[in-house]
Amino acid sequence: MIKPFDMALFLSGVMTGSNATQQRHLRQARIMQAAIQKRWQCDNPWTWQRKHVRWFLTQHLRDHSDLTRYYYQLTALLVWQRLGNDREILI
Repeated sequence: MIKPFDMALFLSGVMTGSNATQQRHLRQARIMQAAIQKRWQCDNPWTWQRKHVRWFLTQHLRDHSDLTRYYYQLTALLVWQRLGNDREILI
């Protein structure tokens, strides 16, 4: 039996802010994970590439408001920071 990837544990080292903000980032990271897994079968952020995150931010969220896309960008930056990558890659 394979244990599912724990996004809360993954992001725990880089999340700051209020509890509500942390819960929003976790919820959004799980939504990102599910969408990327459905499209490319990449089940955790360690297997994600730039194209996966860019696709999510540009194509998957294309019908969402600018504010929603901004909040997902912040969450994506947290994930990217946790992976040790440059921030400029996502913007």
